[in-house]
Amino acid sequence: MTGTGSPATPGIDDLTRPYWDAAAAGDLLIRRCADCRRPHHYPREFCPHCWSEDVGWERATGRATLYTWSVVHRNDLPPHRDRVPYTAALVELAEGPRMMTEVVDCPPERLAVGMELTAAFRTGEDGVAVAVFRPA
Repeated sequence: MTGTGSPATPGIDDLTRPYWDAAAAGDLLIRRCADCRRPHHYPREFCPHCWSEDVGWERATGRATLYTWSVVHRNDLPPHRDRVPYTAALVELAEGPRMMTEVVDCPPERLAVGMELTAAFRTGEDGVAVAVFRPA
């Protein structure tokens, strides 16, 4: 599947395969630098803080807080067009990094900055599981 993907998911390659395999098993992974010890997300081959290449995978708790969101009422790209409206969000993981995602199982009027969330996984038509978040 190297370099493959759909409008709903990015390409899966050798670097990101552990992330996607973990998501399929219901686990959220982040990367942590062995030199400066800072975590980061999205997966990269180097630390975005100190530029070290000594980074590895770590299982995240799946806990997060809502940082900001937007309710999307129109998106013509598949498979999103069949799910509008949906809540696109930026969450702050308990480990520190922020992550783009979707909030599910919560009406937009109940959303609030700082709301506690927990990771869940949705498997798309392409068979790839993606992390989404719901109220804790």
